[in-house]
Amino acid sequence: MTVFGTDMHIVTFAFVIIEVLFFIQQLTFYIQRPSEKRRKYYLILLGLLIAYNITGGLFPDPRIPIPINLQWNLAYGAGFLTGAYFPFYFYKAFDIKELSWHARYGVLIFLVAPFLLFFSIILPIYGDVEWVIWYGLAIPLVYAFFLIADILYLIKKKYSSHPFSFEAILTYSAIAPWALLPVFSYAGTSQLVEVITTNGGLIIITYIFLKNILDQNRKDFERLNYLDRRDTETKKALLGAKFDELSLTKRERDVADLMLGAMTSKEIADSLFISEGTVNKHIQSIYRKSSTKNRLDFINSIKAGI
Repeated sequence: MTVFGTDMHIVTFAFVIIEVLFFIQQLTFYIQRPSEKRRKYYLILLGLLIAYNITGGLFPDPRIPIPINLQWNLAYGAGFLTGAYFPFYFYKAFDIKELSWHARYGVLIFLVAPFLLFFSIILPIYGDVEWVIWYGLAIPLVYAFFLIADILYLIKKKYSSHPFSFEAILTYSAIAPWALLPVFSYAGTSQLVEVITTNGGLIIITYIFLKNILDQNRKDFERLNYLDRRDTETKKALLGAKFDELSLTKRERDVADLMLGAMTSKEIADSLFISEGTVNKHIQSIYRKSSTKNRLDFINSIKAGI
């Protein structure tokens, strides 16, 4: 079943809509916190897959007013770009530094170069699509299997202490669909099978991405709480030292502490279960010991001291 009189399968269309909405949501989060590099790398991957789904679902179609050769270039170009970005994503998002060569040079030599040669140069000249697909995908196909094997080995190395943990198994599973991209083209696999397989891999990657983001946010929250507690404890220590310097009695310390909290004399009396008159006597003693004239003067002198 296709949509809007095109060759795009309804399942492909559904994936595109869901992914576009999710892309917008994640882009909003990234704009708010541009320091989250992991989210940026994921957004690029998601954007490439959306382009791959759209071009793969629509092209080639003679009814679309775009030259057929250009449609082939757009469709396969999106696939090649997605495949080329894949090792870079694992290199950055999973911090697998051993993938540096693949991410920087391997994909350019074995994926981008064959695409430019066969699809951008040879196809417009000779116009034989089947020949271009057959020979143009030969090198990327071999490289894809080599790359996937290398990534699997490096992921196993990364999870060496827990090679069969849930996250490790998910990571292994997320890789397989990307190795199948050249195979799909050779085998002439239906759009439905192709889109379910590739987007299934993205779903797994999305789960891992969201889990890592949530784990990082939890760690950041715990760190901020720790810093807040440490800051509070530091302030209490400094305040205690200041009270020691002024030689305040225990009751005067209690009154002074509540004064710093902007409580009135009546509120302080109610809190300490003493009379308001007694509170005022303590306050006058505090003013005398701190050489201040009023509450504001006292509060400012204490804040200046800590």
